[in-house]
This record gives sequence, C-alpha cells and structure tokens, in this order.
Amino acid sequence: MDSGMSGAGLTRVADSLLDLEYSTWGFGDSVAFEAMLAASDATGDGRYESFAHGWVRSWATRALPYRRLDCTAPGAAMVHLARRTGDGRIVEAARGLAEYLRSRPTLEGVYLTWEHSPLMHPYGPAQLPPPEAALLADPPPGVFLDCLHFDPPFLTGLGRLIGDAGLVADGLAQARGYVRLLQREDGLFDHFRLTTSPRTYGPGWGRGQGWALLGLLDVIVEAPQSEDVADLCRAASALVDRMIGLQRVDGHWWAVVDDPASGEEWSTAAFMAYGFSRALEIPHLLDDGERVRAAAGRARSAVRAGLDASGTLGEVSAAVMACTQPSHYAHVPRGFRVPWGQGPALLALLTDEETK
Repeated sequence: MDSGMSGAGLTRVADSLLDLEYSTWGFGDSVAFEAMLAASDATGDGRYESFAHGWVRSWATRALPYRRLDCTAPGAAMVHLARRTGDGRIVEAARGLAEYLRSRPTLEGVYLTWEHSPLMHPYGPAQLPPPEAALLADPPPGVFLDCLHFDPPFLTGLGRLIGDAGLVADGLAQARGYVRLLQREDGLFDHFRLTTSPRTYGPGWGRGQGWALLGLLDVIVEAPQSEDVADLCRAASALVDRMIGLQRVDGHWWAVVDDPASGEEWSTAAFMAYGFSRALEIPHLLDDGERVRAAAGRARSAVRAGLDASGTLGEVSAAVMACTQPSHYAHVPRGFRVPWGQGPALLALLTDEETK
C-alpha cells in the first residue's frame, strides 16, 4: 500500500469499527469507541458517533446489575458522548458504574481487576514450573495494565463532567497506583501483579505499553494541574522515551518490545503513532518534540503500509489473557481483525495532518 491514505481508505478503516463484535463490555472495546467519535469529528459523518451513542445508550438502559467485567466499559468514550449529546441516561448509568467500580477491593490502593485472574497455560513451548502451576489452579486477584486505560480516565473524566472532585482525585490516584505497581525503572510497564506476590509479570508486552500511554495521557488532560499530575507526566515521558529507543527502522516494535525474537505485532505502532501525537499536544510533557514527532511519523507510515485492501491492520494478536511465563507474550496468535487493532489504527491515521 502506498504511503498516503485516501479518503476511501480512511473510510474503510472507520467502517470496519461498525462490523466488529463487541461484548458489552470486554477488553479492547474502549479504544474502538473512542475512535468512532474521532472519526465523526474528522469526517463529518455522523454514523460513527450514532453507532457509539446507540450502543452505549442501549447498555445504559439495562446496565443493572453491574458486573466485574464492566471495568472494561469504554468509560472515557461514555463521558465524551454525555458531553456531546447531553444524554442524562448515560450520565446516570456512568454514575452507578463508578460507584460499583469504587466498591471493589484494592491492591495497594489500586482496584483489583478480577476476583480470579484469567491466567492461562503459556502459548508456545514453555511449561509452567510447579509454583506457577499452583497459581493457575487457583488464580488470585490481580491488577492489570490494560485497566490503566479504563478506570483512571473514566473516573477522572466523569468527575469533571458532574463536578465531583472526589472522583477526579480517585482517578488520579488510580493512575499513580498503576505507575507505582507496574512501571519499571527503564520506563516500560509490566502486564500485571497478583495479590499473592510483590513481583510483576508480563515484561515488555508491546500493546500493553499503548494502553498505558493512552491512559496516562487521558488523565493528564482531564485532571487539574498538581504535583500528582506532574508525576504522571514524568511517567509518560519516560515511557515515550524508552519506546522510541526500541522502535525499529520500519516504524514497528517487536511483540515484546525489547525482544527481537518475539516476532511481529503491528497494533503497537498504531497505539504509539496516536499516543506520541497526543503527547506532543501537551505543553512541557516531552523534552525533544522533534524526536517524538519523527517517531510518530515512522509508526504512522508503518500502520498505513500494514493495512490491506479491506482496511484491516495485519499482524494484530488475539487477546493475550495473562500468563506468568514471559515467553507467552511472544507466541500469542496473530492475524485478527479486532477493536484493539482497528481502533488505534484509525486514531493513528487521523493524527496525520495530510488526512485532515
């Protein structure tokens, strides 16, 4: 595919979001719903916002009883929809969801994602040693990096929308908690931590770095300036800097970003093209804007080149679930047309000045 992106090509990617299977709610939905709103803004085509509004409004009318997996609801997109439409039913359901999510137990102040974490046998040849097999047999609760894109932006954004300073503060505290629990000294994030151990698991998972970056940026934009926000800015800047250092010459990253043997995973480039571009819009966040802009351009070009004739981004892995073996993340099956590939791909394309 050539380096440009025609209007028809952009539409194919945007239209693909309307054909995906959403589970109301499941991991990865959030970025696709955010992309729908961005698509309507960029193209003037209201179909994408209408789809998102209808889906969220339908959920809102039957949201009770809330359930544990509702932590994956596209909360930031719900808040944006409420702002755009004035739909009080969405606000009411979002309030209830926030109350439910804040009732969960915590690990060092961070809300636990699961009562029993979704651990699995590793993809690939690795075998679980006895202590890890015991964890799989009776998985403890845990905190998972993906949720940095769910809880903190939702709580912070909803708090701003309804004028609840406690919600804003909680969203900010949650984001800082994820940084404290999962960010490494080199700037990268590990995937998860369990309540039964102080160690972390899933080092260097590529798409996970995207969830982390977008979640941090959402909170930074929504929360009032404070030293806590400055801490998040430093965390985001360190992540950006490390990811640029690991970017390949073709604009992509390895599936495990610091392991060249881990193979392809193209959704990471989409997340980073969009995330880097957003970071450039936040004053004083980055030390070397030109370096970040160049890296975003390389990642965006990689996304364009990775789209097939139907507008599908190639080499996107299935849901990784979770595993205590690091090699698992290098062997997750690839080749899926899913929200966490198509959503960030569209957002990446929409950050290109040539497409605006």
